[in-house]
Amino acid sequence: MHDSPEEPEGRWARFRGTPLWPATVLSLILAVAAGLFAWSYTYTMANPTPRRIPTAVVGSYEDARARAFLAGMGKALDSSLHTRAYDSREAALEAVEEQRVFAVFEARDDGRRVLLDVTSASGASVAELLRQSAPAVGRATGVSVTVRDVNPLQKGDPRGLAIFYISLAAVVIGFVGAIQLSVHARALTAAERIAFTAGYALLGGFAIAAAVDWLLGALDLPFVESWLILALTMFASGMTFTMFNTWMGRWAMIPTWGVMVVLGNPSSGGAVSWPLLPSALGVIGRWLPPGASINAQHTAVYFAGHQHAFPFLVLAGWALVSCAVFLIWQHRHPGGRERRPADDAAPGSGGS
Repeated sequence: MHDSPEEPEGRWARFRGTPLWPATVLSLILAVAAGLFAWSYTYTMANPTPRRIPTAVVGSYEDARARAFLAGMGKALDSSLHTRAYDSREAALEAVEEQRVFAVFEARDDGRRVLLDVTSASGASVAELLRQSAPAVGRATGVSVTVRDVNPLQKGDPRGLAIFYISLAAVVIGFVGAIQLSVHARALTAAERIAFTAGYALLGGFAIAAAVDWLLGALDLPFVESWLILALTMFASGMTFTMFNTWMGRWAMIPTWGVMVVLGNPSSGGAVSWPLLPSALGVIGRWLPPGASINAQHTAVYFAGHQHAFPFLVLAGWALVSCAVFLIWQHRHPGGRERRPADDAAPGSGGS
């Protein structure tokens, strides 16, 4: 007698019971993740285009020649200059320090001369576009243009990417550290896991700041403030993975990678300034840990005394929500350890 052929349903069920099934699923997920990673970074960074540039205008900007110059700038940049009028150059420069505008156009001599103040520290890519376009538009409209950089980048960071790199390091090491705790220290209790996440965040933030400032001299950091921003970033990133690990178990890396790397880093404004990002990403990025970290760090380094609460609230919000979810549903987390009966006995208790 011959055995009857195995039904397809049986072969499928047997396949799903082997190690080949999760390996196959993981291979497909990695392929999709690779494509999304390449798409997100290419979409946002390969050909940045200005959408809406907040700009201060001062002086005789309502004269016909000045208006023609501003219209020519908008056409040259293929975008809109969102102008805001200020009573004085000092007030406009204060708006620059508050990061409400990216440039100052001061029209003089009935619009025949324009002083353009750019600020590389606000966004090197935006400043470079303005610096390149303004002289050509001035020649076309008969306006004399003088360009000045009122807040240049530090010498060790001529392209303005160092803050992006140190924030990226904090984000990635933050969730990689949480992954390693899950693998190599599974038996940690919930309180211990949060404490060790905070511990490696403080140590890692210090190491990043020291490497970039003290060892390389790439950035002159306000050390304590920058260190604490990096530590808070690492902690928020690590606890975000821990939250997803509580919800999704071994597949927690998928949403963590999506939030922090595929979506968070390209939309952070670190490599490409906010006005050059697609508008939706520019808004979303401010609410994610990478964008909040870069926003806080950028202000600390280049706009001392003008720090905003919003990026810290975003980082703290992610950290607190992640901790709360983890603590409330810690029984679902794949780690932890069983309490022994002796642990439940009061110190010094004994039999009668």
